[in-house]
Amino acid sequence: MDTRAIVKASSFLIITIISIPTNLLVCCAFLHNRFTEAKLLAADIIICNLAFANLMVAVIRSIPQTIAALGYVNLFDDVGCKITIFSFRAFRGLSISLTCLLCVYQAVAISPATSVLAPLKTRIPQYLMYIIIFLYFLYYSTSVMTALNAVFNLFNNTIPPYTLNLEYCFILHKDYFTYISIGFGVMSRDLVFIVLMIIMSGYILKLLYQHGQKVKSIRSSDRSQKEGRAETKASRAVVTLVILYVVFFGIDNVIWLYTMTISRVTLLISDIRVFFATLYTSVCPIVVITTNPKVQRKLKLVKMKREIQPTESSTCTL
Repeated sequence: MDTRAIVKASSFLIITIISIPTNLLVCCAFLHNRFTEAKLLAADIIICNLAFANLMVAVIRSIPQTIAALGYVNLFDDVGCKITIFSFRAFRGLSISLTCLLCVYQAVAISPATSVLAPLKTRIPQYLMYIIIFLYFLYYSTSVMTALNAVFNLFNNTIPPYTLNLEYCFILHKDYFTYISIGFGVMSRDLVFIVLMIIMSGYILKLLYQHGQKVKSIRSSDRSQKEGRAETKASRAVVTLVILYVVFFGIDNVIWLYTMTISRVTLLISDIRVFFATLYTSVCPIVVITTNPKVQRKLKLVKMKREIQPTESSTCTL
């Protein structure tokens, strides 16, 4: 195995090892809270769906990329390639749109009563499930075209122009117009959510700055201070997720724009782009785990149970 394959396998393996357990942890924490304690808040539902989308991206893309780097490229047939590419495109798009939805909701949640966003405070929770279902439908329906072009093998083992090589699958485009049309269509769709994220993040930062200025001049009650600190912490976490996604999205699409200028994309360029397209799946749950109090409480409970169980078993044996 050459150096490039080792680096590639190691990189995707690290993403897989981090993203799958952490996203599972986030999903399980909120689902456990839903069935044992109380109804989930709107932000919790969005984060749970975001963690699920990130989990699926890691399973569908990171694992095959790792296995392919180790030399096992015959993973799927044509149907398997189409399903894999379709699922990856759909769940990656959901990761973008759900991060955007979380950002919009957080901006609405901390907006003052006089803001134009104030009416959405009750409407987003009321229609949240419909919004999420719409996002699933949007990305499932717009991922079909790319999936139809996916195959597991090429005629005479020659890679034609305008073909994306994933090693275990190939995405064929019959001509340059189809190649750039599908690419620009996907980028334009995702860019709408990215721009909205940036606008809402700027609004959140503005509100946080104004809140900080008020806190300096006004002494509030302990309860209001705690609520303010919780909202501030949640808002900063959301802004952090947005910044990370914008950075990864930017690198991904700069590389993609470069590929539009060449007819044959090298495997190294394709690997780098896929790496940044999946990197968010491992970073996002870490941010959630370190900032979300509900997830942290679940972790503490699990830790306490593990510490108590050995004590109880040792007591019974005496």
